[in-house]
Amino acid sequence: MRLALRRAAVSVALLVPLSLLVHVGVDLLPGDPVTARMGQAGPERVAEARARLGLDRPVLERYLDWAAGLLRGDLGTSATGRPVADIVFERLGGSLLLAGLTIVLLVPASLALGVLAGVRRERTDGRLLSAAMLLVVSLPEFVLAGGLVLVFAAGLGWFPAVSLVPAGDGPLSVPEVLVLPVASLLLLALGYSGRIIRAATAAALRAPHVEFLRLNGLAPRTVMVRAVLPAVLPVAAQVWLTAGVGLIGGAVLVERVFSYPGIGEVLVTAVQTGDLPVVQALAMLLGAAMLLALTLADLGTRALVPSLRTAAR
Repeated sequence: MRLALRRAAVSVALLVPLSLLVHVGVDLLPGDPVTARMGQAGPERVAEARARLGLDRPVLERYLDWAAGLLRGDLGTSATGRPVADIVFERLGGSLLLAGLTIVLLVPASLALGVLAGVRRERTDGRLLSAAMLLVVSLPEFVLAGGLVLVFAAGLGWFPAVSLVPAGDGPLSVPEVLVLPVASLLLLALGYSGRIIRAATAAALRAPHVEFLRLNGLAPRTVMVRAVLPAVLPVAAQVWLTAGVGLIGGAVLVERVFSYPGIGEVLVTAVQTGDLPVVQALAMLLGAAMLLALTLADLGTRALVPSLRTAAR
């Protein structure tokens, strides 16, 4: 409990400079929502619109007003006039769906491939598998997503290249639009998490207690279940938790490639137009979610591994 409270306090302390950095950084970008929307309007109309949105006030004063509203549960109002909470949560469900489906597939796939690559690390097939995961990790998101579109949409025509969802319906009403976005995110996360699980497996196999079990004649399957997997699972759990949150934020480019109705398009549009309340709300939500995932991963690891619980003693 003390550790959880201490981590919660650290997380809150980290969110304060994060919000200030985002607020000042977006304010320094060229352009603002007024010039982006009003174009060649006269200077009087531009000045009037800036005053109505509060953009003529000092940046720190606007930040303090926003922070005070956040403490009341108010995410502010977008430059379009809509509440930021409505804009964010309208699209957040689509991104959560992508991340959730990816995690469901990632957990068994990364564990199987990572352990297999670690067990067979000295063999040709294990080295090829490790090299393939490293190659996938090295590719940018939009390159991998574009390659899937080129092969499976434009070439084979198996899946749509654009995630068109009818108005009023969700992505689950047309599940074929989810295949390529989920595949893109899965391959990216699989390469990263598989490499870490492979390293954890290789380290566990070299541990003295594993060698002791082998010398005592235990079957390889028994050694794997009783000694290797218990050492690998805490590391894997950390990777899966952080990957789940990273998928929500990292899906921005993938969502743009497929025109998927998630927070990616909202975030990119808000940055381009200088819609600071929307950018700041998304940054705070993603930052808080990542800090929560890291805290849960740390607490879960300490609960799973007895030596970490007694190390301080």
